[in-house]
Amino acid sequence: MTMPFYVSPEQLMKDRADFARKGIARGRSVVVLVYDDGILFATENPSRALHKISEIYDRIAFAAVGKYNEFENLRVAGVRYADLRGYSYDRTDVTARGLANAYAQTLGTVFTTESKPLEVELVVAEVGATPADDQIYRLSYDGSVADEHGFVVMGGRAEQLHERLAGAWSEGMTLPQVLGVAVRTLGSVGADGALATEGAEREIAPTGLEVAVLDRHRDRRAFRRLHGPALAGLLDQHDE
Repeated sequence: MTMPFYVSPEQLMKDRADFARKGIARGRSVVVLVYDDGILFATENPSRALHKISEIYDRIAFAAVGKYNEFENLRVAGVRYADLRGYSYDRTDVTARGLANAYAQTLGTVFTTESKPLEVELVVAEVGATPADDQIYRLSYDGSVADEHGFVVMGGRAEQLHERLAGAWSEGMTLPQVLGVAVRTLGSVGADGALATEGAEREIAPTGLEVAVLDRHRDRRAFRRLHGPALAGLLDQHDE
């Protein structure tokens, strides 16, 4: 009888974390930014069927990077959680914090008990009556949760893009302004994954973008997608 190969718990967790991080870094980045009238989500995604940004509930949205089949299963589970809680109690009882806690439990359980972690990173955001009331939670593959403010970058060259956003984003920006910042940030990563110098960003056509907002002035269904002439018009406003 052969003895099983021993791996220390510390090394096992490190290997799982490295595996998940590499899978997440292979995808295109997603940026989430707060603006005066809501929250903007943007990513480079030419597909009109496989979304990385989606609505969860009245004023809650979901964005993800990593393996599509894995984060799509999490999205569907989040919609079911929100519908059941809203139906059983009240629609106001469905919050981004509660949804983030549910996702954290699922991600943490898979990371510690399964042989392969989920190669995903998530953002759950809820738009409030004012920018100070907005909630943005970033969830990692291991179930850890971070309460973010202002903006978030996930996937790809996230650390470098975070530094660029930190210098470009400010409170009180309008939708055309934050959209311009988001598109320039996404365009700073070339097709080969290399980071371009500031001012030499790659131009991304509107058809290559997936953009959505949570509009704080909508009473219930705050989520709406921006595409076609509406998206092109907003990009033109920023370029003027």
